[in-house]
Amino acid sequence: MVNYDREIAKELAVAAGRAYTRGIQAGSGGNVSARIPGGDLMLVKASGGSLGDCTADDFLITDFEGNLVEGKGKPTREALLHGYIYRICPRVNAVVHVHAPYSIGWSQTGRDLPSTTWHAKLKLCADIPVLNVPAAMVREQDLPMVDRLFRENSELPAFILADHGIVAVGKDACGAEHTAELIEETARVALLKAAVLKLGL
Repeated sequence: MVNYDREIAKELAVAAGRAYTRGIQAGSGGNVSARIPGGDLMLVKASGGSLGDCTADDFLITDFEGNLVEGKGKPTREALLHGYIYRICPRVNAVVHVHAPYSIGWSQTGRDLPSTTWHAKLKLCADIPVLNVPAAMVREQDLPMVDRLFRENSELPAFILADHGIVAVGKDACGAEHTAELIEETARVALLKAAVLKLGL
């Protein structure tokens, strides 16, 4: 049995529940994870479960390749992405991926999401890049694109997968979830601003 601080799982459940309550993820989509200190292992959401129903007992333990180490169920299909981020970014201890609608809407522009509010300018260290992965999951062949993003900005807080949603990272699960909320708010404002300018109001 893998030993780890149960507070990590509890915080992961809180972050998952908040993402669902705040409306940045509906149904059984999205996934969250947290690094288990001391080795190449992580806690991940099981495939098919809702973020709104997660408890500290519902997460699986996998290695960074997404292979199940402990727990019942099938790991999220995005476990490979989560593990890769932990492997290349030692500062990251949690990943939150949500199908946030305004961010997905913004991704249709193909442009980075700008920091359109003072809040975003203060909290985010850069515009948020949009990554065009032509699949429902980040595959092994797509990982070099993820690597490039973090090589270009080692402090990058998140990126948006085109037609798919936000991938936010942080030193802990709640921090990553808060970043995802801020990016969704920023995308909403950016789209509203574009609409207002188009109308000439």
